[in-house]
Amino acid sequence: MLLSHDPAGAFMAYDPVPVPHETGGHLAGLTFAVKDLYDVAGYRSGWGSPTRLEEAPVASRSAPIVESCLVAGARFMGKTITDEFAFSLNGQNAHYGTPINVRAPGRIPGGSSSGSAAAVAAGLVDFAIGTDTGGSVRAPASYCGLYGLRPTHGRLPLEGCMPLAPLYDTAGWFARDIAVYSRVADVLLGADAADVEFTRLYYPEDLWGLLDPSVLQAFEPALRFTAQKFRSPEPIRLIEPVCDIGMLFRAFRRTQGHEIWSVHGDWMMRRKPDLGPGVKERFAFASEVTDAQNAEADGLRARFRDHINETLGADAVLVLPTVPDVAPLTAMPIRALEAFRNKALTLLCVSGMSGVPQISLPLVEKDGLPIGLSLIAPAGLDRALVSLAARVCGVP
Repeated sequence: MLLSHDPAGAFMAYDPVPVPHETGGHLAGLTFAVKDLYDVAGYRSGWGSPTRLEEAPVASRSAPIVESCLVAGARFMGKTITDEFAFSLNGQNAHYGTPINVRAPGRIPGGSSSGSAAAVAAGLVDFAIGTDTGGSVRAPASYCGLYGLRPTHGRLPLEGCMPLAPLYDTAGWFARDIAVYSRVADVLLGADAADVEFTRLYYPEDLWGLLDPSVLQAFEPALRFTAQKFRSPEPIRLIEPVCDIGMLFRAFRRTQGHEIWSVHGDWMMRRKPDLGPGVKERFAFASEVTDAQNAEADGLRARFRDHINETLGADAVLVLPTVPDVAPLTAMPIRALEAFRNKALTLLCVSGMSGVPQISLPLVEKDGLPIGLSLIAPAGLDRALVSLAARVCGVP
């Protein structure tokens, strides 16, 4: 890393290699970090695994999303810790440690983009690049009190980045304030294909019903504030017209697992890496998903995607909690942490299964700890969604 001090334990301890950047541009004066899944010229990519790092080549060129930031004038500060193979939502790497969540001491930063979120939250960089397959930008953003977008699937390039489950993989980034977030959006997203004004706000009762009463109460001021930007929020049942919530979550797990094993299974069987707790069990699950189970789950995914597209139309937005509560304690027992992860994924899988963009906003606190409020927009309206987030947060 290029920083001399890393109080959050967010960065990989690579020997520093200068990475040239333009001296002017839209991101001039900003610093950024990159999740250790992406190629950065002069560095290896360990993907959160010492076994992978042993055989990783030194990259001769940076991934396109990294290059875009450099060309726009941002200064690279280092590569950040990721959970092993990005297959976690907790931010606890058995080999490299758990980055510190400065917004919630003693609690997890969230994964798998844990180092990127922790570095931004600690003020070590202005923004940081991550990935979001199941929730690995949105969940850390919520836990660390940051802005974090999961773009429309396929909106941002993923060349030069480790694939996890290509059906769900997306690139994303973190920032502490919406002004910086919007500047990065200008560079990475560009303009949407259509100019749309959002006029409808939907409140999915079946998803909000997953929250405990104390958490729901914490969201009420932010919900009232957000609703002021629209005529009035309309309650809907979002999932139940297609299936029950548990079925949607199981379909996500199976399709994601099937994809992950198709990408990494041969390497896992051949190299037999020493995987950490939780990650080991998830790879074992992925290896057991049958083609028939995947086909059935993928059929549900297609029906759900069509339903979401029809529900949102061209101008509707969903408002929902990013995750079900504040960040879990770092010392939480593994079984309890896995149960919380599954509950979080039940919320997070909505945009993943449908391919639409979702942004988490740091507008809620419970007992002084952050929780994200999320907005979901129609596919392809990512830049408009960031602009809406800015208006919701009081920025013209």
